[in-house]
Amino acid sequence: MAAKHDSALFFTCSLIELIGRLTHQERSAVVALIGRPTISHIYTHADILHCQPIEATAHDYIQRCHIPQGAFDNVAACRYDVPDYWDIGEVYQRLILDVQGDADLIDTLFHVYQSPASKEISNLNSDFYYQPRDYIAAHL
Repeated sequence: MAAKHDSALFFTCSLIELIGRLTHQERSAVVALIGRPTISHIYTHADILHCQPIEATAHDYIQRCHIPQGAFDNVAACRYDVPDYWDIGEVYQRLILDVQGDADLIDTLFHVYQSPASKEISNLNSDFYYQPRDYIAAHL
């Protein structure tokens, strides 16, 4: 059962990353614009949503949630090989699971995406997202 939840969280975090890249929004803004009920819905139905291409799902939620174009383009600013949205989704998934404890998973997701660690993960010119799990968790 835990693998399903891990998989659903991985998909949810990867979708947030892709939406951020497509709209040039900081990931904390994406989470805020999507909102708790919709993120809960995505997480709960990830096993169904992943059946279509993630790009189509991202475009659907960009429209549904009226996510505007921003000016945060960390991919274009990256001077190195850009990790894909699946890689960054995995970093967020692990971080959320590492710090969740007894807290609600969606509350923890919001906490992580609003933390200083989220800004560090989005800085693709650093090696922060490659650091050990406990190092990243210490930066919340």
